[in-house]
Amino acid sequence: MGRNDCELESLVVEIINKHVNDLGEGAVKTRPSGKGNFVSVTVIVKAHSREQLDNIYLELTACEEVLMAL
Repeated sequence: MGRNDCELESLVVEIINKHVNDLGEGAVKTRPSGKGNFVSVTVIVKAHSREQLDNIYLELTACEEVLMAL
């Protein structure tokens, strides 16, 4: 999740693509907050290891535009 004033979806997809070979169709969904100040980006991936998930999480949380990662 991040502020709705940047290209968060593109940024998140770029980060995830470094760790996942192929995002399937419909793997990325965005949803604005009630007041439109924030946007959530949901990405569905098929993970092959805990290490892969950990690396995705570490890179997402290191990104200043990402305010929260679950």
